[in-house]
Amino acid sequence: MTTSYNDAAMNPITEDDIANYLANTPDFFERHAQLLAQVQLTSPHGSRAVSLQERQAEMLREKIKALEHRLMDMVRHGTENAMTADRMQRWTRGLLTARDPRGLPYSLTDDLRAFFMVPQTAIKLWDCDAAYQNEAYAQWVSDDVKALATSLSAPYCGLNSGFEASGWLEDARAAVSIAMIPLRADPESPAFGMLVLASPDSQRFNPDMGTDFLERIAELASASLSRLRP
Repeated sequence: MTTSYNDAAMNPITEDDIANYLANTPDFFERHAQLLAQVQLTSPHGSRAVSLQERQAEMLREKIKALEHRLMDMVRHGTENAMTADRMQRWTRGLLTARDPRGLPYSLTDDLRAFFMVPQTAIKLWDCDAAYQNEAYAQWVSDDVKALATSLSAPYCGLNSGFEASGWLEDARAAVSIAMIPLRADPESPAFGMLVLASPDSQRFNPDMGTDFLERIAELASASLSRLRP
């Protein structure tokens, strides 16, 4: 069955038709090899015309460059992850080797600042053993903060909107972004404390960041601080 002139006029060939034909007819350019040399394209790096082969070579160079950038990113992230793992190991070693439970909360937060370059850290614990009630970390905490800590199923990360817990920091005015990390014996238990990390950088702790690393810190800190509980 042949297509009439009127049918062709009503259904003109589109660019998609041409593209589909070439994609499904791989031997077209074998039968019309001279077209490869005649086709002229515009270079993406200027207005000059280039051959199809030259344009393909440019596209290949761009793909190679993109792959090189991805490889560099992978190497960089791998290096950063290795550094983070090393810092976590040193911080954990400090928790395990601490002999004085009384000073553990102080060394825990000091090491977080030193190893992970967190500008400010603070910690509060409640329901401590009576032997530690006079320590700064065991001083009065409001019921609102206790309820907030217990309600957090994951660390809170975001801008500091005047949270009461930011008052535990040495300089609350410099705490632009903040991470509040609940401490609990297990996932189903009420919180018995909260760790606060803060930075003057508004993006250091942001709502879109992953919290897996902070959750590991919470688990390790909670386990080590269990020595201070009755």
